[in-house]
Amino acid sequence: MSATKKMDLGGVIVATTLAFREDVNAPAELAVDYDAFAAHCSYLIDEGCRGVGPNGSLGEYSSLTDEERRTVVRVAREAVGDRGLVVAGVHGVGWHQAVYWAEQAAEDGADAVLALPPTIYRANRDEVLAHYRELDRVGLPIMLYNNPIDTKVDLTPDLIAELAQLNNVVAVKEFSTDIRRVLEIRDLCDIDVVAGADDLLFESLVDGAVGWFAGYPNAFPREAVLVCSLVEQGRISEARDLYAAMRPVFGWDSKTEFVQAIKLSMDLVGRTYGGPTRPPRGPLSAEIASQIERDTHRALEAARSVSSLV
Repeated sequence: MSATKKMDLGGVIVATTLAFREDVNAPAELAVDYDAFAAHCSYLIDEGCRGVGPNGSLGEYSSLTDEERRTVVRVAREAVGDRGLVVAGVHGVGWHQAVYWAEQAAEDGADAVLALPPTIYRANRDEVLAHYRELDRVGLPIMLYNNPIDTKVDLTPDLIAELAQLNNVVAVKEFSTDIRRVLEIRDLCDIDVVAGADDLLFESLVDGAVGWFAGYPNAFPREAVLVCSLVEQGRISEARDLYAAMRPVFGWDSKTEFVQAIKLSMDLVGRTYGGPTRPPRGPLSAEIASQIERDTHRALEAARSVSSLV
């Protein structure tokens, strides 16, 4: 077992949103607002989160230029400093791209990487194994990312157990939405399981997940940390009550409009900037936006009612 195998990627690590503003030089386009992004990363750590995850889905990495994508990691590292972890997304259509982004992340100070199997292409088992074997050679700790809903590639528990034998694979973000997977994976190998679906957080933690790599802590970081802390302390009923009130807004993380929803919730909460999204993500319909507003305000009321628990 390698030294990196022991690295702990538990706790609340936030799949960070990326701030965009109108480009004064090209009004029809949106420019990355690195200052706002840096402030947001720092804010998340101040609120008790373990780390940040730039260039995950919420970073809208697929809409970035190569230069922007790399700069995002550098800005996150500078903003967080030694106060928390930076786990950079290194997703790519093949291992050649994933390895490239992992090498850049290592140079730019990332502590670990979050890695989907090959994107777009529906890889078979041997291709998935080859993908992660090549990525393992970079040397950074790896959090696998199982999201069969979007990638159509399912990292099943037996496949995860095989991948866990690689030197640098230390954790898996489980987003199959099958809650049975947490215990199945733990039965087969010693890899850390991290909750991926925001609206299965409580169930995942109770079953033994050691952390949460998630989107909605962008809007509710202190509440996210509190749910996890309460479960860890054995205060299950209190955790369940808070989670039950938050769950409707957390549920937007599993919907098509999840990035837009989280950014809208951030703006409604008012603690930090959400803002618009780059194409192909477009604006929310009035009906969906209205429901997100209702769910966000309900979550805010719940957060106020449990403030004494912090």
